[in-house]
Parts: sequence; C-alpha cells; structure tokens
Amino acid sequence: MYVFNADGTMQQANPDAGDSHGSDSDGKGVWIANGERIQGKWVEVIADRDTHQFSGPLEISYEIAVVGDTYTATETVRSYDATGNVRVSPATPAKLLGKRVKLP
Repeated sequence: MYVFNADGTMQQANPDAGDSHGSDSDGKGVWIANGERIQGKWVEVIADRDTHQFSGPLEISYEIAVVGDTYTATETVRSYDATGNVRVSPATPAKLLGKRVKLP
C-alpha cells in the first residue's frame, strides 16, 4: 500500500506476515510531479524478525504514470547490509501496476 501526501511525502507499508529475515517493514519517501509522471524515492528499514537486529536499508526509486484510477510504474531497487555494503537486490527495473483505493 502506498500513500502519496499532497506535501510531496509518501508512505509505504507491507503486511506483518512478510519475509521473516527481510522484515517487510514500512517505508517513507518523497515524490515530485514531472510533467505527466511522478518520480520519487523511498527507503525501507530492514530488520531480522528473529534477532530483532537492523539488517540494512532498501532504497527504491520509481517513476509512475497515472491514468484515471490506475497506475503503471517502473521501480529500481538497491539493497544494503547493516554496514552499508551493497547486497543482492531484486531484479530491476521492475514493472508495477496498481489502482487507487476508493469508497464504493
């Protein structure tokens, strides 16, 4: 779930039942309108759910195109360990598709 605030900040949340070693946690970031697209970046703090220790940050840069109540996006992911070394990240750029949450 992503929430884009009018002040150019954004929030992201994953379910608690995520990867026990990857700690799918909350992320915070920023965004700007660039023509008909949105560009932004957010950072997620990763912790090991078993040891409760910081495992490193995950940085996601993205570009979104919104049409009506749907969006398509491309994201690039970089993952780091707790000491700042780059570690294996998901294959990127990745394509995303989403839709706006609305009241009935």
